[in-house]
Amino acid sequence: MKKFSTLIVLSFSLLFAGAQAQAAKQLESLWQTIDLPTPESVLYVADKKAPYLFVALIDGQGNVADGKGGITKLATDGKVIDKNWISGLNAPKGMALHENYLYVADITELVIIDIKKQKVIKKIPVADSVFLNDVTVNSSGVVFVSDTRTNKVHRYLDGKIELYLDKVSSANGLKALGSTLVVGAGQELILVDADKNRAVIAKGFESGIDGIEMIERGEFIVSCWVGLVYYVHSDGRLELLIDSREQKINTADIGYDPNTQQLFVPNFFKNTVTAYQLK
Repeated sequence: MKKFSTLIVLSFSLLFAGAQAQAAKQLESLWQTIDLPTPESVLYVADKKAPYLFVALIDGQGNVADGKGGITKLATDGKVIDKNWISGLNAPKGMALHENYLYVADITELVIIDIKKQKVIKKIPVADSVFLNDVTVNSSGVVFVSDTRTNKVHRYLDGKIELYLDKVSSANGLKALGSTLVVGAGQELILVDADKNRAVIAKGFESGIDGIEMIERGEFIVSCWVGLVYYVHSDGRLELLIDSREQKINTADIGYDPNTQQLFVPNFFKNTVTAYQLK
């Protein structure tokens, strides 16, 4: 990792200066939706009329372009609104929303969906990609997509896709925060500034990071696909919230509702999504 200047370190300290929680965090199970073919990620959508969830369904192998994948729309209480909201994708994984467009990682393509039209409007091939995994969008509409098997993060800007970061070990979960980017790099959570300097936020995860959601300044919930969910405190301390490895219940790319503090976990091979209340 590159050394940060004093100014950069100070700015990051201010950005992640949330108060350290003293009480132990807990997740209380709320509901579970079944019969969702290989759900890989959940995205909370803060619609003004009625918030809802998008669930990316692989429905097959995670690296096979078979046209079986799609996106389901759920209510925030787990009820199915439209099981086949979008069909004909391959193995969709991470999703991100900006204005009226949904961006989806689909093996080697960045798929753009017009939400109002409920239609795929563009599929953008990402050169030399192998396994596109997560997507995030910053407030300016710049899209980032990770490629886990090539250790890269790509950027979609002004209609063009380009390499943004390389040598990011097992790059997966992404979260854009202002001009910075939080990346799940294998078993480390790292912060990348606008000049592409890198710093470790937290380490010591027992498996590779999958989903990342910021809970408050400097504090995150992070999932690992094997069945682990952690609370990451502002001092980098890890608190284990879920360990379902023995039951073989996967915890893939999570979604989060900041208004209700509810966490939505796709259980992959169990074909379910489980909701929890953060306490």
